[in-house]
Amino acid sequence: MKSPLLSLPGAVPAEGADEGVAAHYGDLFREQRALADGTGFVDLSHRGVVTVTGEDRLSWLHLLLTQHVSDLPAGRATEALILSANGHIEHALYLVDDGATVWAHVEPGTREALITYLESMKFFYQVEVADRTADTAVVHLPAGSIAEAPEGAVVRETPYGRDLFLPRADLESFADRAGPPAGLLAHEALRVEQHRPRLGFETDHRTIPHELGWIGTAVHLQKGCYRGQETVARVQNLGKPPRRLVFLHLDGSEVHLPAPGTEVRLADDGPDGRKIGFVTTSVRHHELGPVALALVKRSVPVDARLLAGETAAAQETVVEP
Repeated sequence: MKSPLLSLPGAVPAEGADEGVAAHYGDLFREQRALADGTGFVDLSHRGVVTVTGEDRLSWLHLLLTQHVSDLPAGRATEALILSANGHIEHALYLVDDGATVWAHVEPGTREALITYLESMKFFYQVEVADRTADTAVVHLPAGSIAEAPEGAVVRETPYGRDLFLPRADLESFADRAGPPAGLLAHEALRVEQHRPRLGFETDHRTIPHELGWIGTAVHLQKGCYRGQETVARVQNLGKPPRRLVFLHLDGSEVHLPAPGTEVRLADDGPDGRKIGFVTTSVRHHELGPVALALVKRSVPVDARLLAGETAAAQETVVEP
């Protein structure tokens, strides 16, 4: 779904998974600094929006999600995963309940599969699942923003800022009042700095929550009775995940960033050495320079010097080995 805000001055369309909104508006670092200072907003209207209504909505979702939501207070933001039977991550939901409806935004391209799964699990519960993407847009206000949410908007407040669920018809009028726009590249740069994983970027078909540090933030360890819970409990109590997320400081002399999927090796082994991981997201940060997130084997020493393709990289621990 193409955002009307692509008509704003300087807007350059994003590609790939984030197609439909702006990658930037002409000045990537200025946009990053504005977000870091708590000003401006990010157009996330390409993300899917799914709602659940009905008196059983929280108790029903509690059975399906990795997060404890049966007693979720109105207005409190949370995030949750849906796992496969083997514990691999299939969906990530960013939730808030407004007292009558659970609102969730999800990654572009995932809402149809999510809704199909949720519909298949309704059974006798008093719930209704709806795709609200066509009439609802998500925008992000950074932490520290003093911009006011429009009347009637559903607000999801987190340590990283506020996600607003707005009527899609109000998106342009909101942009007129909300300050300078920032593109997805600025938003992604701050996400990488904050070590926050993203479905489809830091995940592949076999990723489990422990590898990305999603335990605690999206997975509640004191609840059971959800698909994939056995894997979560087994890794938590008896073992370690096979891979771990790391933050990479990349050699700033390189012109090009290593693309997602670029193989990571030990620097001591050279560019022809054994693959020990891969880059998941790489960005240019306004203060840190070129940085990235990567998944590497758990056995890689935390002080080992790495190569992302041919780019030298120093690692910073996100998930402990």
